[in-house]
Amino acid sequence: MSELKKFRLINKIEGYSFIILLFIAMPLKYSFGFPIATKVMGMIHGLLFMVFVYQLLESMKEVPFNKKEALIYFILSLVPFGSFYTDKLCKEKEPIAAIA
Repeated sequence: MSELKKFRLINKIEGYSFIILLFIAMPLKYSFGFPIATKVMGMIHGLLFMVFVYQLLESMKEVPFNKKEALIYFILSLVPFGSFYTDKLCKEKEPIAAIA
C-alpha cells in the first residue's frame, strides 16, 4: 500500500473519530452526564491524530506535497469535516504518486 493510500485511510478514520467525539461523545457528557464517553473517545481520537501527523510526514516523502499543502492538510484536520475535503484533494494526487 502506498504512503498516500495509507494517509488517505488514516485521514478518513481520524475524521470520523473527530465527528464522533464532537457530535456523540460530547453531547453524552454534557447533556446526559456520561463523562466516560469523552475520555474514551478523546483518547482514541488523540492516538489517531498522532498517527495522522506521522502519516502526513511519511507521505510527504513519497508524494510531492509541498510544505504549504501539508500545512493546509494539518489545519483541515482541526476543522470538523475538513478531513473529507483533504481526502478529495489527496485523491487528485494519486495518479501523480503512481507515476513516481
